[in-house]
Amino acid sequence: MLVRGKLAGMGYGAALAVALVSPASAESVVPEAEEATVNTLAPPTSAWFYVRGGWGSAGSSIFDAGTGKMVGMIATSRDSDMAIDPAGKAYYVAETIWSKGNRGTRQDIVSIYDSKTLKLVSEIPTPGRLVIGGLKTNFVLTDDGKTAYDYNFDPASSVNVIDLVKRKFVRSIELPGCASLIPNPGVGFSALCADGTMATVAIKGAAQDITRTEPFFDAAADPIWSNFAYDRKKKQAVLLSYTGLVRIATIGAKPTVSEPFSIQQAAGLRTADTKPLDIAWYPGGGQVMALHRPSGMLWVLMHKGEYWSHKEGAEEIWGIDLAAKKVVKRFPLEEKVSNIEITQDDAATIMVNSYKNDAWIIDSKTGDIKHTIKDAGGGHITVMEPM
Repeated sequence: MLVRGKLAGMGYGAALAVALVSPASAESVVPEAEEATVNTLAPPTSAWFYVRGGWGSAGSSIFDAGTGKMVGMIATSRDSDMAIDPAGKAYYVAETIWSKGNRGTRQDIVSIYDSKTLKLVSEIPTPGRLVIGGLKTNFVLTDDGKTAYDYNFDPASSVNVIDLVKRKFVRSIELPGCASLIPNPGVGFSALCADGTMATVAIKGAAQDITRTEPFFDAAADPIWSNFAYDRKKKQAVLLSYTGLVRIATIGAKPTVSEPFSIQQAAGLRTADTKPLDIAWYPGGGQVMALHRPSGMLWVLMHKGEYWSHKEGAEEIWGIDLAAKKVVKRFPLEEKVSNIEITQDDAATIMVNSYKNDAWIIDSKTGDIKHTIKDAGGGHITVMEPM
């Protein structure tokens, strides 16, 4: 009766513990002190995906394409952009934060995280930056990983140059009317501009020289997606327009841009246009394209609709052989997705996610779903690029 009386005032777990421990054995129980441990990760691999969380998420999750399992999370605040050190030693996050969450003292910084422990290593203060996330072209690194270029809109278009070796802000370069940055090895960087040109900023010590190509697209009639793909080895950027025109820009002191070809024609269909109520296949979503650099295959999220339906989720994934200018694979999707990326290894594994934060890992050879990941994150997806 004594035990019954004590149990009546306890929770179930405590009551069960009392019921199972006899008076004799209770004296021999020695509580163990808790020990804190920190696991370490392997260096970033070509089989990992980095998925930005949804609105208000704590960070960017790292997933292994082979297992579909989460292996870690990088702290990326709501309005931030992340880049991966080409050598795999660090993750860089360009972010704007406030001391009291949504108010207080504003800080514009580049945060540096160790890739093995995911611990904060250092912070580089910057004088301002564009408060936006979701574009991989906002924050880019040079091919050697020594310099970062951070797009800034404070108070107008400019680019912050950051020395990642000395870990310090260098200077800001005004670039009116231009955004969507492309590394330009040995020169500086290039960017797409609202007048339909590509600007190239040649950095020479404390000075810079800005040149532009001739206009090659109409930003009002048929814009180019900002989340395009850059191939470090070939020094080429693959550009895609809202109607589905593909162009290849060869990056250098004087960039050149190829004549466009139509994705729809590459699939044996008529070219999509900008006429109202004209239904055709169009690219759509947030991050609509992924380039498998070793094979030259471009994967694009496509849907049926009319022009200006570019935010619509994808019904199919199209695989385009860029050399042949031909659609060689079409994979139907059971659910609409908004972002796509592909690993840069021989497996060439595709990951897509939706605005509902779910993700799917897909075999690019068969179109079969290998893994389904609930609550993976609904933001853009990043992978390690080949050196």
